Amino acid sequence: MRLATYASVSVATILIAAKFAAWILTDSVSLLSTLIDSLLDAAASLINLFAVHHALQPADDEHRFGHGKAEPLAGLAQSAFIVGSAAFLIIEAAERFFHPRAIEHEDIGYAVVVFSIVLTVALVAFQRYVVRKSGSVAISADSLHYQTDVLINGSVLVSLFLASEMGFTFADPAFALGIAAYIIWTAWQIGTQALNILMDHELPDDERRRIVEIATGEDGVEGVHDLRTRSSGTQVFIQMHVEMDGDMTLRRAHEIADAVEIKVQNAFPNAEVIVHQDPEGVEDVDREYQ
Repeated sequence: MRLATYASVSVATILIAAKFAAWILTDSVSLLSTLIDSLLDAAASLINLFAVHHALQPADDEHRFGHGKAEPLAGLAQSAFIVGSAAFLIIEAAERFFHPRAIEHEDIGYAVVVFSIVLTVALVAFQRYVVRKSGSVAISADSLHYQTDVLINGSVLVSLFLASEMGFTFADPAFALGIAAYIIWTAWQIGTQALNILMDHELPDDERRRIVEIATGEDGVEGVHDLRTRSSGTQVFIQMHVEMDGDMTLRRAHEIADAVEIKVQNAFPNAEVIVHQDPEGVEDVDREYQ
């Protein structure tokens, strides 16, 4: 995870230098849009670097559940950065609609955009590998951001061709506006995911069903209720009540609960699982007195 944050900061820095030179030479607002996006990439990646470093710190006496919430906080910061870049881009594109200008040194623009696509694709491939291994929300958000960069750079290639080769000067700001809309949509995705984690949103329904299936598949478990789940960074927390025969010995009930915990943890390696044991039917009795 740390290596992924170092890689994203390095890539963003390289692309900023290349795109800045290309924008100065071509005066393309589409290239300006990718330059702005790379500047935001660098800022967001720096935030990720510090957030991941903090999130990976082990739990301590003051943070018994660890420091995983640092990751979704970084995700919210990324979404704010992205919306800011989109707003600036919309203003620049609108101005170019009213004052269109020809693209210059388009060959340099082509070269820089292709270089950006190749470098970004390599970074996204590495980030996806890290996300598969760690489940990191911060790295996932960063990867989603860079995936949009690949599409953005592809659209810039098209806009450069239309503006420089076919004389469609309005293509440059038109593609810039389309890029801005896509950036805002990306920010919404990142922000929603981060906010769900910060608000202790339940795990997806398919994962909750899988947990129930694992628990009820253990011999001696008659049912499951009060299943509660949440995530914090790469850590998942799962709590549930399992129903067993009320005449079962405490030792046997404890053994069954331990077996359920182990099986759920095997299915969710980053999970902390707590299983409470209830006599079968106790939930129905409690409801009668409520």
